[in-house]
Amino acid sequence: MTIIRPFKGILYNPEKINPEDVMSPPYDIISDEIREILYKRSPYNIVRIDYGKNSPDVDKYSLAKQYLEEWLKEGILIQDEEPCFYGYEIHYSYKNKEKILRGIIGTLKIEELGRGVYPHEQTYSKPKSDRLNLMKACMANTSLIFSIYRSKEKITSNILENLENPYLQVKDLHGNIHRLFKIKEPLIVDKIVKEFENKPIFIADGHHRYEVALEFKKMMNEVYPEEKEAPWNYVLMFFSNIEDDGFLILPTHRLLSTSLPVKEQLDKYDNILQLFEFNQEKDIEEALEKMGPKNIGVYLKNNKFYIIQYRGPSLDYLPEELRYFDVCILEEVILKKMFPQSEICYDIDIEKGVKMVKEGKCDAIFILRATKVEEIERVALSGLRMPPKSTYFYPKLLTGMVINNFKENFK
Repeated sequence: MTIIRPFKGILYNPEKINPEDVMSPPYDIISDEIREILYKRSPYNIVRIDYGKNSPDVDKYSLAKQYLEEWLKEGILIQDEEPCFYGYEIHYSYKNKEKILRGIIGTLKIEELGRGVYPHEQTYSKPKSDRLNLMKACMANTSLIFSIYRSKEKITSNILENLENPYLQVKDLHGNIHRLFKIKEPLIVDKIVKEFENKPIFIADGHHRYEVALEFKKMMNEVYPEEKEAPWNYVLMFFSNIEDDGFLILPTHRLLSTSLPVKEQLDKYDNILQLFEFNQEKDIEEALEKMGPKNIGVYLKNNKFYIIQYRGPSLDYLPEELRYFDVCILEEVILKKMFPQSEICYDIDIEKGVKMVKEGKCDAIFILRATKVEEIERVALSGLRMPPKSTYFYPKLLTGMVINNFKENFK
């Protein structure tokens, strides 16, 4: 059974700082350049805690703990006196269309993956080590996990639509407007809790953070076995209803750097692939969407776009639910077999990738269709995972909107 609960969030104090100066994008999309910008923006920017830098004398995790404790003492950060849910909405635009993402922030009781909480992507070990060290140092969830659920009743959705008087309102680096609301009325809190009781939760962004929270819970429960309801048994999470159609799932394209001639290598496999030159005046993303599965775009150093049609055999060594995903065909058939030991990078921006090919910074960009949310649900409920970087949920949640501090809630 899914259990979510309100918590005593730690929030920035708008009487002492400008909230816009202290927020940060998620750590895993921050470049070194953006991190420097955030460092200079404010001495209290959350990036110093969530994605900080080592100093000559102190490692970044000890510094994160120090900042968190000092900012609480100074009143830069303040803790709510009673448990709350937090309504979170983002007003954003994408390709000239205005949209609103709404969701609830609460804490979710941690379960083994597949028991009410479902991943959909594979993860890497290095980011997990970093997040675990940060959690140990701060005894807190410093950034949000983005999750989705499906509720046709839309009880929480209707509550979110009618919230007024935001506690915080900030503009992110892309001009999107983020608002945070406090929800503490007992009757409303109870309605939210009850709606989630039997709802599967799908991790959208934050697989590493959930897996780390699960590992941290096990570690702490060995030390404090009697504390069944200790705060580390719960993890900070943002929940958005699929039925609200508030978020976008964008494809993450692959940039290939290789010593092999790309087109010649693709042409060698004409028994399973067929290349068609694509008219550059048309939108290749729209074309791929219309063409459907088994079609992948590519831009090469000859300044031409192509559509790759996969005509090969079924990838019957994969589970049936994964065999027909374009990202699996690309990973299994093209990148692993045709370009082994090559370097792969990821980006959602096709224009940026094309520019990198033109400038000789990589040799090709492979362009994918977006994954559908129903496909994510189907894969996740089957206990399977897609390759890393199969999806890119947009817009991104800001880090710094609210912190879940275990020590402050362990009272």
